[in-house]
Amino acid sequence: MSCMRWLNVALAFCAVAIAPAIALAQELEKESQDPNQWVLPLGSYSGIRHSKLTQINTRNAGKLRVAWTMSTGTLRGQEGQPLVVGNMMYFESSYPNFVYAINLDSVGQIVWKFAPEQDKFSPSVACCDLVNKGVAYADGKILVTTLDTHVYALDAKTGKVVWSAQNGDPQLGQTMTIAPLVVHDKVIVGISGGEYGVRGFLTAYDLKTGKLAWRANSVGPDADILFDPAKTIDGATQQLVGANSSLKTWNQDEWKLGGGTTWGWYTYDPQLNLVYYGSGNPGTWNPTQRPGDNKWSTTLFARNPDTGVAAWAYQMTPHDAWDYDGINESVLTESVIDGNTVPTLTHFDRNGFSYLLDRRNGKLLGAHKFDPSTNWANEIDLKTGRPILNPDKMTKEDVNVKDICPAAQGAKNHQPASYDPKTKLFYVGTNHICMDYQAFSVKYRGGFPYVGATLSMFPADHGNTRGRLIAFNSVTGETKWSVNETFQVYSGPLTTDAGVLFYGTLDGWFKAADQATGKVLYQFHAPSGIIGNPIAYMHKGKQYVAVLTGVGGWAAIGLAEGLTKGTEGLGAVGLTTSLADYTNLGGTLVVFSLE
Repeated sequence: MSCMRWLNVALAFCAVAIAPAIALAQELEKESQDPNQWVLPLGSYSGIRHSKLTQINTRNAGKLRVAWTMSTGTLRGQEGQPLVVGNMMYFESSYPNFVYAINLDSVGQIVWKFAPEQDKFSPSVACCDLVNKGVAYADGKILVTTLDTHVYALDAKTGKVVWSAQNGDPQLGQTMTIAPLVVHDKVIVGISGGEYGVRGFLTAYDLKTGKLAWRANSVGPDADILFDPAKTIDGATQQLVGANSSLKTWNQDEWKLGGGTTWGWYTYDPQLNLVYYGSGNPGTWNPTQRPGDNKWSTTLFARNPDTGVAAWAYQMTPHDAWDYDGINESVLTESVIDGNTVPTLTHFDRNGFSYLLDRRNGKLLGAHKFDPSTNWANEIDLKTGRPILNPDKMTKEDVNVKDICPAAQGAKNHQPASYDPKTKLFYVGTNHICMDYQAFSVKYRGGFPYVGATLSMFPADHGNTRGRLIAFNSVTGETKWSVNETFQVYSGPLTTDAGVLFYGTLDGWFKAADQATGKVLYQFHAPSGIIGNPIAYMHKGKQYVAVLTGVGGWAAIGLAEGLTKGTEGLGAVGLTTSLADYTNLGGTLVVFSLE
């Protein structure tokens, strides 16, 4: 066979193989644009968490009521959100990760329940509660991750296991709390365990069979991190990364315990065919033990979902000395920059800065403090992409550095932001907190904490405000309005075309607010605090808003674990010691509608 004929045959074979995957992606994207459903974890591939539904508006939101409720069957933090596909609702609880299918035509009927058998060791290595960020849907399957690092594809009609895969090993401190993202014929998942010396990675499994398609580590050799030195761009410099760009920034083999875990949210641009996500902190929390930039921890990546190869990478916090994980979501919108419309990515980082990047190449277009207390860095240099540090807030071994803002929990943690295409504003639940940080030497042992720091967290300005809900312009850096909350706003807001915003509070209030001002239009005190993310859907001509309630996560780790010492829970317990005066543990799905 001639070379040309062989090439034509190969191309024809590839076209046949790729066509169904593209069709599947187009179907899922189309379904996600139907406001009556909620078929992707963040509502859309772009991650804007915005609903086009308008039945609930600023004039009638005060007439909301609880339509129905359902127990999750678990007590630990409920961090995700339901999906609505047709007349079915699907959601996953915290550990032991029960998955439910509910018939919306017959509320109260559980069509099926999946209760996976799990490695009972996994809860002992879950750093920040036994949470889960929810399920995904595609091709008649419900995609599930469990704390003990299993990935399951379930038949959406019956709940029966189609395939399963093991993505990690709890004995090494690896766990999973993320919601999968399906792109083409790939199920994309990450890994948790940055406090156990876990080297983070993103993995793609075949949607049909569950076979491993590719895996991309966050740190290490180019072959492991799927970097092409001749093509992958360093977003900060806009230059090619060059060979072994990660290894050059670690001392000897420290990268093998390098952190960079991938437990946040993922988004996808169908036009550019790129998946976007962030990596977590480097290991250990003691920066003295790991000199260098520690690339590519605390980094935003753009990868080809079919191959895993990175198009670009932008590191936000080089040599992270504060545990400023970079896992927060990347929201995909269009922004007008110098009179030109640019496809952008907005990322509200744990470190207190919002980043506006050109999502085609990772170029930094803007960076602004979104919490006024941020003091570890003065600003982000737009030319170098690097932070201009405040030397007084740099942590180091055996020194207790005081009043660093934000605290390690971040000015915003995992709670996803919302973007309204009409107002062109982001609505963000934030943390208004600071910390004292003392690093110390630590040795690695598999399956044991690899932290190396003692922290104490407290409200910024030592006041009574630990959280803020803000309306923010990521192009100008302007905060249009802000609402103070007693505790961290650990629930991802939902905006709507009707100008109503929904969110929950750590002390248990579910609120509907006017997007124009933040004024509360309706509030209901839920059975437990809220760290889940509201969704909206329409069923039989009626709009509903659903949210998982159930306090927990790192924000409420003291309540979740029964801890009382202020420095316990990686320094977070002292921050919310009074939370037990307002709420208690317990998982409940609560669904609201108009009277």
